Amino acid sequence: MNPNRNWRVVVLLSLCFVIYLLSSVLMYVFKFEWKPLQNVNLLSEIIHPEKLHDNTSPGDSLGNLAADKANRAKDFELYKKPDLITDFTKGDSITALVHFSEKLAQLKKTKKGKIRIAYFGDSMIEGDLLTRKLRKLLQSEFGGYGVGYLPIQSKVAPVRETAEIKAGGWKTINFMDKGAKNMYVSGFSFSGTGTSYFTDKTLASGIITNKFLIFGQPQGNAAVNYNGASMMLNGMQTVNRQLLANDTVRSYSFKSNTSSVPYYGVSFESDNGVIVDNFSFRGITGVEFKKIDEDFLKAVQAGNHYDLIVMQYGVNLLFRPDDTDYSYYVKLMTPNLVKFKSAFPKTDILMVSTADRAFRYNGEFQSAKGIHNLVETQAKMAYDNNLSFFNLFETMGGENSIVSWAQKEPPLANKDYVHPNGRGTDILAEKLYHAMMKDYKNYIAKKRSVQ
Repeated sequence: MNPNRNWRVVVLLSLCFVIYLLSSVLMYVFKFEWKPLQNVNLLSEIIHPEKLHDNTSPGDSLGNLAADKANRAKDFELYKKPDLITDFTKGDSITALVHFSEKLAQLKKTKKGKIRIAYFGDSMIEGDLLTRKLRKLLQSEFGGYGVGYLPIQSKVAPVRETAEIKAGGWKTINFMDKGAKNMYVSGFSFSGTGTSYFTDKTLASGIITNKFLIFGQPQGNAAVNYNGASMMLNGMQTVNRQLLANDTVRSYSFKSNTSSVPYYGVSFESDNGVIVDNFSFRGITGVEFKKIDEDFLKAVQAGNHYDLIVMQYGVNLLFRPDDTDYSYYVKLMTPNLVKFKSAFPKTDILMVSTADRAFRYNGEFQSAKGIHNLVETQAKMAYDNNLSFFNLFETMGGENSIVSWAQKEPPLANKDYVHPNGRGTDILAEKLYHAMMKDYKNYIAKKRSVQ
């Protein structure tokens, strides 16, 4: 073969390659398209247009996850799915709890920092039910020790397995008292010269934790006793958080020496890791937060930062067997959601629907007639207020699940056909945890894709 002809072929191929390469670059840089070259773009597999024109760093891209989601289509019907935390954004790889997932990723990588969860609910989580298992799972995966928040006094303390509270001599006000004010987010406030004795039963021997006291603004010189030693209260904010000790003690006594101070609770917690605070209040629906103003909520966040707020209510709205209209609840609850969003602007808020509840209809226990309407109403509130949502009713099994749970051996729910028992709430906690982990893994996958 003629060597000159071979050389010409090589030159021709090289020239074509250079032309195609330059054309591909120009099409990306100047954002124009020409159909003959569009389908043979040499850079299509190694350079993505959105990355070429994006001047942000990987961290900036992750920070814009919320903005990216805002541009995607919404699907309200996602609320019907069990085992899913959703913000109603379409897509299989969406992260609903972006801030929370980012904090989990940082904690997993550095082993430093604290993530705090406020889990609000009614008697469904009373005595640390559900939250005890959720706390254990999260701390096992991401680190952390301690039961978190404990009230100064509690009527359900005798049935709580994760902590012991023995108290006396306290004056108590709560959500149900007419004209009550200066209550903590727990719905309680305590005053007087009472005494309390606390034990964190989640702690193994030798584990160091911080013991914090949470209290309101003291008047003048105020003091308390910690294990018999007098300590001055040095906080002057609306909500204060003072360290009492950092040691391996699992039990301690606490006494107020100043009757005018509003005391809110104590906390056992490690320096790093996940802390889950249980805020249960029997018989409420969440509308009671109207008695706590926004400035107070901001003061709570300033002294006791929360990264995730969970609100699990609804079963107490199902108090009449034939109710099906819950529009009144929207009017009462929405102002509280708006207030929480304003007071906790960088905190993810997750609404958890009611679980199943049954009444006797025609001699047989069946799910409440209005339960599907209530779950949809709760989901619509989350949708309208840009909150995330978890369908506990469908996750539990949906229609008549409380009946089947109560009839299992061993049972997963009480025969009141309202309350899952400890075994049942542990199952629900595991399902919520796995939904959180799925959301977290979506975040990690997205993070890797932009690096």
